[in-house]
Amino acid sequence: MPITPFNIVRHELIGLKTEVKNASNKYLIGLKGLVVDETYGMLTIQTEKGEKKVNKKGTIFIFHLPNGKRVQVDGSLLVSRPEDRIKKKLPRW
Repeated sequence: MPITPFNIVRHELIGLKTEVKNASNKYLIGLKGLVVDETYGMLTIQTEKGEKKVNKKGTIFIFHLPNGKRVQVDGSLLVSRPEDRIKKKLPRW
């Protein structure tokens, strides 16, 4: 199934371009790069200056989908092991 704005929370994030729109850590706002790893509570983003670890909780991400669309995601929806996210109930749109 292709990745869309409606199913991104249940998809693999590694390999997607992302940027931090808002974060509890103000130094991370504007950070851009490629998601290279994911754990329960963090995304590792490869930037021009190296890898940066970003907490999912308290962060708003903008993901660039392969079809050229961009989607904003509240990182709190992503908090779980990547393999368990596909089982998560999502809020109604």
